[in-house]
Amino acid sequence: MLASRPGNGTANDVLVNALQRKLESSTGRTVRRIETHISSVLLDGEHAWKIKRPVQFGFLDFTSLALRRRACEDELRLNRRLAPTIYLDVVPIYGALEAPSLDGGGEPIEYVLQMRQFASGALLSEKMASGGANGALMDQLAARLAVFHQAAAVAPAVTAYGSAPQIRARTSQVLEALGSQNAAGELAQLCAWCNDEGRNLAATFDRRKRQGWVRECHGDLHLENIVVLEDGITAFDCIEFDPDLRWIDVQCDIAFLTMDLAAHNRDDLAWRFLDGWLQFHGDYAGLAALRYYEVYRALVRALVKHLRRSDGLEAEGPDYVAVARRCAETHNARLLITHGLSGSGKSYIARRLLETAGAIRLRSDVERKRLSGLSAFDASSARAPLGIYTGAVTRRTYKALYDAAALVLDAGYPVIVDATFLRKDERNAFRSLAQRKGVRFSILSCHADEETLRDRVETRRRQGNDPSEADLAVLERQRGLREPLTQAEKSHCIEVNTERPIDVQALARRWAYESESN
Repeated sequence: MLASRPGNGTANDVLVNALQRKLESSTGRTVRRIETHISSVLLDGEHAWKIKRPVQFGFLDFTSLALRRRACEDELRLNRRLAPTIYLDVVPIYGALEAPSLDGGGEPIEYVLQMRQFASGALLSEKMASGGANGALMDQLAARLAVFHQAAAVAPAVTAYGSAPQIRARTSQVLEALGSQNAAGELAQLCAWCNDEGRNLAATFDRRKRQGWVRECHGDLHLENIVVLEDGITAFDCIEFDPDLRWIDVQCDIAFLTMDLAAHNRDDLAWRFLDGWLQFHGDYAGLAALRYYEVYRALVRALVKHLRRSDGLEAEGPDYVAVARRCAETHNARLLITHGLSGSGKSYIARRLLETAGAIRLRSDVERKRLSGLSAFDASSARAPLGIYTGAVTRRTYKALYDAAALVLDAGYPVIVDATFLRKDERNAFRSLAQRKGVRFSILSCHADEETLRDRVETRRRQGNDPSEADLAVLERQRGLREPLTQAEKSHCIEVNTERPIDVQALARRWAYESESN
């Protein structure tokens, strides 16, 4: 969190205080000064002026004017990828420390990053505090970051970025820094867990590097670096000072956000964001590393709090060491499949359930389109919906769902497979998968009357904002394919009439109960 901090007489403080007075004189407004442990920021009501502090830590060096200029230029370039309307220019400061000028001549004495100041209350952290954060906002953010990650530059194979040795070394460095400030033994379990998981995931880390998942990311996606602007929600203030912290696995990038949402008791938003991001990327294999990255991100946040305290700044917020322990301990894989015709409410209930219970959702509508070379919300296939609902495409879709479900279960997460599952052999395959993985299996059977089904399918088609391309013809075909649940299947089936109000909390509890009692 940014915090007010008075000047302490250093050259940097003399300059910042003088620039603050100059801005107040020129604008006629009070200018607020706020601090991080690496920057001073002046807010004049229209612009934010960010000056790097001449500091050196293990992860950055701002001790020379040339280094600070380079950092400002990098920050401008990198942040324009996600927030072009915020980041305006790098401006030289002329004159003297006691009398700086933004439009003078001669040799610059400092450089300042000029940004557009956004409204108070626009940060995601503030939105959450005021009750303004919701699932729809997470959907928008997931889409924005997914597109960003897709377009981000891929790390060259010859670099060490995202390699197993580098990842494990970074985690060890953070743990060592924290260990020097905490009571002996407080981090012992986390150290052991990180060492074991780091070794177990070494091949996964290196494989993902080879596959191109290590990219030039944001690097610092916590709640105070997400902002809601007039043109939508986005991220700002990315890592500019250390390429090692920016060239990372995309799963490591989103792990900061999912961890921080959960740390602030909004697991529902974390799962909603992850659901949207995964629908776009289909990176289910990457979930094997997500929990490790969430633990690492929590430890980083704990270290930042310590640095802020050491620098005399405010450092409120969650106990991130406790958050790291909680992330490391979470492992509750189980498998649920949906059952029902198009329009029966399966996807709606599945989305609400994943937010409440915490789960990864695999959607047949999304994977069907992915297999057909279409993005999840590509409307171009609407001209010929039956083309992606042939028997061959359906079989390929269920195979893709099966393979993805196996990956997610291996990663230790609950899975909701959102598909019609009208055929007995389709359901049996996933029941066998659950048995093979040693996890609980449940069926969520959704139904509604004929008129409601037809109305929902038609309404969805008209709106054109859902991955499903099913129309009334597809609905009619499904009726002919439907095979009723057997008595054995009904023994672990949760029936839901989606025409009635749904108590999703009770549904989540029942899923947990059904899983435990199967």
